[in-house]
Amino acid sequence: MYSQGMSTSERLIESTRELLWERGYVGTSPKAILERADAGQGSMYHHFKGKPDLALAAIRRTAEELRAAAEGVLDGPGTPYERVEAYLRRERDVLRGCPIGRLTMDPDVIASHELRAPVEGTLDWIRGRIAGLVEEGKEQGQFVSSLDGEEIAAAVVATVQGGYVLARASGSPAAFDAGVRGLLSLLAPRPA
Repeated sequence: MYSQGMSTSERLIESTRELLWERGYVGTSPKAILERADAGQGSMYHHFKGKPDLALAAIRRTAEELRAAAEGVLDGPGTPYERVEAYLRRERDVLRGCPIGRLTMDPDVIASHELRAPVEGTLDWIRGRIAGLVEEGKEQGQFVSSLDGEEIAAAVVATVQGGYVLARASGSPAAFDAGVRGLLSLLAPRPA
């Protein structure tokens, strides 16, 4: 499943990331992690203090990857609208859901300040970056001056996260795509 050159600690982190996405924190047992990582029984405690420490490493890695993917389109070429559009339309496994967004539904992650921090920080960063793009677009005259960058950013993130929920509930990415198209039509710059 993993490359032969991957260290045991890397296999443990990757296994935990996958299991957290699939099963959540409670459903991710040390036994399941070890089996998925093809690691010996003492491996987790050799590399990590325990399940919470390993889960934190996995959540941080997932958050870093999500942020890098978002950064790639939000800081990419194009007008502010085009970059928001690129973020909304970027490649996603819609039916699988968001690995960070799904953690917000996990009571054990939300109850732990340490586990929640990378989740909250990632969502805050995305909202902040989108809010900045809206403000940039207002300065360029692309967006109407009455738009509030923070409100639009919250609507973009809510559309993405809600789109995942609707797609998973229906078993089709069509609901996600419809939400994205609807939001983009509301944000589309008006001809001068």
